Amino acid sequence: VPVVESGGGLVQTGGSLTLSCAASEIISVINLMGWYRQAPGKERQLVAAFGRDGLTFADASVSGRFTISENVAKKTLYLQMNNLKPEDTATYFCARSRDGSYYLRDLEIWGQGILVTVSS
Repeated sequence: VPVVESGGGLVQTGGSLTLSCAASEIISVINLMGWYRQAPGKERQLVAAFGRDGLTFADASVSGRFTISENVAKKTLYLQMNNLKPEDTATYFCARSRDGSYYLRDLEIWGQGILVTVSS
């Protein structure tokens, strides 16, 4: 299993969750990592990403509420989600680029996905 995702679950509107994506490989050599989400009946959406070239990305719908980070020693990628809203309800997937790419279009799903449900 390349990664293990955790931290999802049910939370009330305004609550917080932290998603974790624990990798089995060194992540400091991965140039671009991020998180996607997919809600039922909707297309997959890139939520946040960061690159080792200084790139940071956050979708407008989560900017100011979600923060992406990593712990290299723990080989883990995080998504801190604050002030959650019902429209944040989705399955979240961690993602990575391969072959040294820094392009957002090259982010590939890396985990099995974890469900986040925000109740109103």
